[in-house]
Amino acid sequence: MPLDYPVHRRTLDNGLRVVVSPDHTVPNVTVNLWVGVGSRHEEAGRTGFAHLFEHLMFQGSRGVRSGEHFEALMAEGGRLNATTWFDRTNYFETVPTGALELALWLEADRHGHLLDALTQENLDNQRDVVKEEKRQRYDNQPYGTALIDVYAAVFPEGHPYHHPTIGSMADLDAASLEDVHAFFRRYYAPDNTVLTLCGDIAPEEGFTLVERYFGGLTARAEERRPDLPQLEPLTAPVRVERREKVPNDRLHVAFRLPVDGTDELVAATVALDCLAGLSSSRLVRRFVRREQSATGAHATAWGFVDGVSLGFVVIDAAPDADTDALEAGLVEELERLAQEGPTEAELEASIAQAERAWLSALASQEERADLLSRYLLLHDDPDVVNTHLDRVRAVTAERVVEATRRWLRPESRAVVAFLDDAEGAEAVA
Repeated sequence: MPLDYPVHRRTLDNGLRVVVSPDHTVPNVTVNLWVGVGSRHEEAGRTGFAHLFEHLMFQGSRGVRSGEHFEALMAEGGRLNATTWFDRTNYFETVPTGALELALWLEADRHGHLLDALTQENLDNQRDVVKEEKRQRYDNQPYGTALIDVYAAVFPEGHPYHHPTIGSMADLDAASLEDVHAFFRRYYAPDNTVLTLCGDIAPEEGFTLVERYFGGLTARAEERRPDLPQLEPLTAPVRVERREKVPNDRLHVAFRLPVDGTDELVAATVALDCLAGLSSSRLVRRFVRREQSATGAHATAWGFVDGVSLGFVVIDAAPDADTDALEAGLVEELERLAQEGPTEAELEASIAQAERAWLSALASQEERADLLSRYLLLHDDPDVVNTHLDRVRAVTAERVVEATRRWLRPESRAVVAFLDDAEGAEAVA
């Protein structure tokens, strides 16, 4: 049976794109906003700004004091947060239906009038918060910088995805209050934002409320450059080694992939699942169960829109295992998949896992709202929530072979190796 979640959309005069997806099973509503600014929009010397605003947006606005956004909605039984990624910044809350207008008023106030409260004191305070977050999540965690190394190895200097969302602390230190104000004025505008209401709300009532609270905001987003052309796979292997005290040796083997929203990315994702995305995948069977040279192996594919996506395999080496042998084994399995393709059982299991993951996400009102916002902002097509599985089910063994041969060639890999060193010495090659 095809999926048929209701998707009603409208664009306000100021350019704000709105989706309302009624779901009256529980008496609450998820408010989900995606702003078209992430780390890929940042300029050299100005990195970390998108993530900084994720914090600043809770520090008060024209009619809201610092911290009141959380306090007011939690007092009504709501839950809320925000996240930053390469392609967007996301703000979201789920509230009882009766608190929906409060949530919309709070969001409109900060999205339209944050600068009234964005002082030097707030900037300094949240800059310190971001620094502490970096220390805790990246600097003082085993393998904490692994993905930073992956991005830098896979994407060339100056590419929008070369630097991580946390950004440079030196860039944040150098940022003036006017720099930060200018960043907000450039990107935080209704014509660079989408808003989804998912839950106990009728379409016309939802559109009326959004118009009431957001209709007065001024369109001001700058014209954007077109997305970059597809970035081709690496032409030769890249290797980065980190020697430090870690629980075990770990390999991150990454590849450039086709852009989000393409059949080719879906096929490449299935190929990665066949390798290490499932408990029955090839690398798990070989390294973990048969050879016992690894304690775990998994694969991930992330769809991006600015000319490239990212896929990678992570292998945790068993004690005293040879990481060169693990990497050689991965190369063998890539070549075998490119030559022979997936078995019928592997293809069936990978597609079934993709279906389970998609249906599980849609079963959550909050995740459904997030997907609606994602596909409206990045692809102007929120109906993907209902059609994505058709694309997944259309993947064939032949298409997996084609994707593997083009995107997962051994010579196109970037390897970030964390090798245990009790002395904590570091080397980069």
